[in-house]
Order: sequence, then structure tokens, then C-alpha cells
Amino acid sequence: MTNFASRLLVAAVGLPLVLGMLWLGGWWLFALVAVAAFVGVHEFVTTARPLRPLAPAVYGGVLLALVGARAGGLEWLLAGFLGTFVLGFLLQALSSTRAPTTAAVGSSVLGSAWIGLGLGFVLLLREMHTEGRLIAFAVVLSVFAADTLAYLTGRLAGRHRLAPRLSPKKTWEGLAGGAIAGVFVTFIALYDTRDHYLSVWQAIVLGFVVVIAAVLGDLFESALKRDLEVKDTGRLLGGHGGVLDRVDALLFAAPAAYFLVVSFGYH
Repeated sequence: MTNFASRLLVAAVGLPLVLGMLWLGGWWLFALVAVAAFVGVHEFVTTARPLRPLAPAVYGGVLLALVGARAGGLEWLLAGFLGTFVLGFLLQALSSTRAPTTAAVGSSVLGSAWIGLGLGFVLLLREMHTEGRLIAFAVVLSVFAADTLAYLTGRLAGRHRLAPRLSPKKTWEGLAGGAIAGVFVTFIALYDTRDHYLSVWQAIVLGFVVVIAAVLGDLFESALKRDLEVKDTGRLLGGHGGVLDRVDALLFAAPAAYFLVVSFGYH
């Protein structure tokens, strides 16, 4: 199976599942996010093995962050994540290994923040107000559309590299194609609510913010993989690589979208 065919197959199966759980929300969405988070933590701990991350601290911090987001909102999401520091320090103090504390605890906190906070904000988006289902749909579909069109545009017309040191295959042409797709999705998704929710200009700004944050999230993961000298974080999703390779854009886009919508006056 070609890489492109593998991508199509994963998208055909995965996107309806994600959208279905977003529609249901509540503990259904929590279950999906928790599974993705734990697979992502496994990939991170395995990939970052040279840094000796404290796996129980990462798993524990991510779980506390997600439970906090589901049960108590933003404050408890952050409180749960901060538990990673305590768990990491205690485990490092009790560990018989000689891994440097800075590397072990620091990499553990990085993994917990990247995965736990990123996915935690997906839960917060879905539950933040009466239009939570709509805004969560808009953000997830915008990220998917931007990623897909950026990939296709880059393959067909990509000439100028966006960040050759971090991700040689990404191009400015791909970014432009992805931006058009992402903004179009938020514009269409939110158009009918323009008189009582986000206005047209706010929907367009949201699309741009989601696209830029998604690109930064993708480049961030590329930088980590380059540092750790790996191509993909896993092979679970075939041509998509691992779970982190698939959700890396959303891990940045969800928090950015949440805080932007809050800044527009919706909580």
C-alpha cells in the first residue's frame, strides 16, 4: 500500500470516529482522548528514551490533566498537569538510575505538557459553552482540511521550502493551500451563527490562528524527532506514522483556539 493510500485509509476510518465522539462529548470523548493520550505517551517515552523520561510521571501527569479538564475545567487541567513535577521529582529521587535530574524530569514535564495539555484543551473546547460542539467540530475539521490540502498542494506545486532544517517536505505553497482550506472550513462551519456567536471576521481569524498553530505544532514535533533522530514516533497508523504524528497539529491548535474564543468573550 502506498503512503498516500495509507493516509486515505486512516482518515476514512479515524475521522468519522473522532467526529462521532466529538458529537457525543462527555465521557465518550474523554475515553477516546484518553486512549490517544496513553498511546501518545508510550510513543513519546519510547522515542525520547535517550533523555530517560520518567514514564510513570508522564502517564500520571497526563491522566491527571485530562481528568481535571473533564471534571473541573481549565483550573483543574493545569492543576493535574502540575502533578507531573511532583511525580517526576519523587520518582527521580527514588530511582536507582543515574540519569541527570534536569533531563529526566524536564523531558517528563515536556511530554506531559505537550500531550496532556494539548488533548485536555480538546475537552475544554467541547464543553466550554453552549456552542462547544460546533467550535470543536470547526477546529478539528479545520486542522484536518489544512493538513490535507497542505500535503496535496505541496506535492503538486511545492517549490519553496518552509523550514528546510526541520521539515524539508513542507513548502510555502503547501502552507498557502492549507491556510485557504482551514479558513474556509471555519467560515462555513460558523457562518449560520454569525448573528449570535462568532461573527464572520472572528471565524476567519479563528481559521488563520488554527492553521498557524497547527503548522507550529507540526514543526515542533519535527524538531523533536530531528533531535532524537527518528523519522516517525510510531507505525500504528501506517502512512501517518504514530498517534503523535497524526495529532501533533491539534496539540497546538486546540489551546490556541480555546484562548482565542475566550478572548472573543465566550467561556
